[in-house]
Amino acid sequence: MFFNFKEIASVTMILFAIIDILGSIPIIIDLRQKAGKIESGKASIVAMVLMIAFLFVGESMLKLIGIDVASFAIAGSLVIFFIAMEMVLGMAFFKEDSFETASIVPLAFPLIAGAGTMTTILSLKSEYETQNIIVGILINIGVIYVVLKNTYRLEKLLGRTGLAVLRKAFGVILLAIAIKLFRSNTGL
Repeated sequence: MFFNFKEIASVTMILFAIIDILGSIPIIIDLRQKAGKIESGKASIVAMVLMIAFLFVGESMLKLIGIDVASFAIAGSLVIFFIAMEMVLGMAFFKEDSFETASIVPLAFPLIAGAGTMTTILSLKSEYETQNIIVGILINIGVIYVVLKNTYRLEKLLGRTGLAVLRKAFGVILLAIAIKLFRSNTGL
């Protein structure tokens, strides 16, 4: 087993762009406000396990249950779409009692380890060595953990108005990502 630092850097940057944890800060803060707290370690570990497991068994698992990667991506895009609509319109689509598990759903899955991340991992598998992909995933999980741990500080830094503006702006960006993911997997 040998590590290629160029591959690790490429995988890390690709996953960082897809996961977009910095762009998700308003969503994370919103989830934390609704749930009362976000368990940073739990969310990070679950996202890591999902990504690494999907690296090894993702395509086979989807084939086994008769789902292609495109259908999986479309389902994830719809969940992301509704989260974005909540942010932009201020409407609640998810029931309040579901926020007891906010660290897992919707934070670890589908926000961090969602359809976009999973399909990216499958495509990375054909181009990069497995050990380098795993290291790239671990680096991203470290960044995710740091961001999740510091949402209180980020919230204080941005203030109430800054958060409201960011929430709407990133809601529109998240909406665009959901639509792009939907379009690229439906051929529209």
